[in-house]
Amino acid sequence: MNEKIKRSIRFSLTIAVITFVLAAIFSSLSSSLLNNVSWLIGLILVLFIVLIGIVFDMLGIASTAANEAPLHAMAAEKVTGAKEAVNIYKNADKFASFCNDVIGDISGIVSGSALTIVILDITKLIHGTAEPTPHIILSVVLTSLVAALTVGGKALGKYFAINSSTQIILLAGKIIYFIEEKLKIRVLPKTNKKK
Repeated sequence: MNEKIKRSIRFSLTIAVITFVLAAIFSSLSSSLLNNVSWLIGLILVLFIVLIGIVFDMLGIASTAANEAPLHAMAAEKVTGAKEAVNIYKNADKFASFCNDVIGDISGIVSGSALTIVILDITKLIHGTAEPTPHIILSVVLTSLVAALTVGGKALGKYFAINSSTQIILLAGKIIYFIEEKLKIRVLPKTNKKK
């Protein structure tokens, strides 16, 4: 029990540090990109960030909803990415925490701050006066639209994650296989042959 608590605290601290670093990188990257592009490209960038959040939310849920037996069967048949998919399943709690909490939450925060920059750009374009009404209306409309797309997209993603979890995790396994084998970047912890 003591060792489990220590591991849990260690993992939580690691996730917190990773979140801090990734949030700083994504936030500064999106801000610098948005300062050099038009409002339309900025809005497309915001929607892309929202899409990233939806996809990673779907991956996190699929990892916890996946069925182990077909993944093992595919791994036994040497299907590309199946071994990695089994590894995702075995580390579902950590994988889901990273996908949902780290990437998903960072996407939500970064899309919100990026949207603020886009709203300010559009307001300046409409007119240069200090009149607050168009800014408030624009802010409410765009924020509500992005919120609706995020929530609606995640709801749809959850449906696919639960009903096609094995295929989604296998696809994630194939991507991880490519990253680990071709790019030589370790993504998942190594699986132990013996328990």
